[in-house]
Amino acid sequence: MISVSTGQRDRVNPWTYVLLVALLIPFLFPLGWMFLSSLKTQVQNTAFPPVWVFVPTLSNYREVFQKNPFFTFTLNSLVVAVGSTGLALCLGLPGAYAIARFKRTGIALGILTARMAPGIGYLIPWFILFTKAKMIDTYTALILTHLIVALPLVLWVMIGFFEDVPGDLIESARIDGCTHWAAFLRVAIPLAKPGIVATGILAFIFSWNNFLFSLIVAGFKTRTLPIAVYSFLSYEEINWGGLTAAATVITLPVLLLALIVQKHIVRGLTLGALKG
Repeated sequence: MISVSTGQRDRVNPWTYVLLVALLIPFLFPLGWMFLSSLKTQVQNTAFPPVWVFVPTLSNYREVFQKNPFFTFTLNSLVVAVGSTGLALCLGLPGAYAIARFKRTGIALGILTARMAPGIGYLIPWFILFTKAKMIDTYTALILTHLIVALPLVLWVMIGFFEDVPGDLIESARIDGCTHWAAFLRVAIPLAKPGIVATGILAFIFSWNNFLFSLIVAGFKTRTLPIAVYSFLSYEEINWGGLTAAATVITLPVLLLALIVQKHIVRGLTLGALKG
């Protein structure tokens, strides 16, 4: 009998690392290019062939903070992202539970079909409605528009989690005197907590990065961080250094958040995929 040592069994094929690097390059290269461009001058950014050896400069970052009230933009983005995520969870969790519990697949398909429409298709009706209601340049308007992305995400991800909640537990709670609402809060929500955490984080990230609705619905008081990137575009030229510096500053908080909570995201999504 041939015995295989533990070291031989645990040894990873070198081609596995090659494959991982090949898969990561398309995702990491744009981030690396963005960061390097933020440290170059305008001449270096527009040079051809690209300049790879250069003296880094922080002037682009100084321009970002001097040209824009960046801390105000950050606060606005935080308020809108937290507000839209919280509202999406409050509306989406009961909706997902009802769809999963009572098998209302038609409603789920209708929501998915509506979500497949491009965002600009919703923009004109939203703009007319908020203009008539004098809600342009308000947090309420931005939070409601961001629900177009966050609410369908919460619904569709959480349907799978609630479908995996054992029906016997729900029925036992009902026999013990719980209403549907009480069974949802006391049984379904605790069991689906990993999915709720993962979905909430994803909804927050999508809202944080949303540009289109913020560009049209937001005003001077409620502009969010993605608008800071737009300010470096003009008819005469594109300020690549300032543009990439602003993009780096915007991306950094979300990137750090994703790194910190990646275990929760992976655990939540894999639990939803493997249960049943």
